[in-house]
Amino acid sequence: MPTASNMQGKVALVTGASSGLGRATAYALGRAGADVCVVDVNAAALEETATALRALGVRALAHATDLSVRENCVGAVAAALGGLGRLDALCNVAGIIVMCNAHEMRAMDYERTIAVNLSAPFYLIQAAIPHLLETHGAVVNVTSSAAFVGEAYAVAYCATKAGLTHMTKALAMEYVHKPIRFNAVAPGGMRTNIGNTIKMPEGVDYALVKRYTGLRGLIEVDDAAELIAFLASDAGSSFHGACINIDRGVTAG
Repeated sequence: MPTASNMQGKVALVTGASSGLGRATAYALGRAGADVCVVDVNAAALEETATALRALGVRALAHATDLSVRENCVGAVAAALGGLGRLDALCNVAGIIVMCNAHEMRAMDYERTIAVNLSAPFYLIQAAIPHLLETHGAVVNVTSSAAFVGEAYAVAYCATKAGLTHMTKALAMEYVHKPIRFNAVAPGGMRTNIGNTIKMPEGVDYALVKRYTGLRGLIEVDDAAELIAFLASDAGSSFHGACINIDRGVTAG
């Protein structure tokens, strides 16, 4: 797995950092020397992440907030700048999934999925762009293999991840002549909190679910985290507008 270049003196903001891939990404960036602002709604778990980062010898700022609200996204970027002085990388890792039959999906679940998975990355990026232009920084969005294959019982999740993938490409084209990079990572299934807490609807057809279950097993969280950190660092300077699938072949055919 490629590793991030030396990021000493640089600052990264990582969402979804209280556990799972977000926490692993924060650690990967910290090991590369970056100071990290970690963001999530779970304040207690977020502080655990920050404490572990400080043990690596880097500065860490824990900012607990609900990213489903636009103002909180803007505030997270402001917190990183205010607390750590600059911004070199934005890693949008936070995400939620609600598995259900499409005709039974509650409006509140649909709207929150859109807000967390698609709107929040946009508002975070929008607030971060002026600062990332100053530092010649990078944005890495976490999408999913679900952006490329239709998955039963996950219509809202699939829609947001496909949207975020295309948002990444659109931003890459708009800023192709500017000193900022936009890339995405699309993992398959992983052993994370989001995966471990998924509840299937009644009467689920598991034959459909198995169609997008990797034949080679689940993805190692640290592998995906290292890829995100690599793209966020100068080591990934040749990547712009890319979406790298790390799914053990789920989307290969």
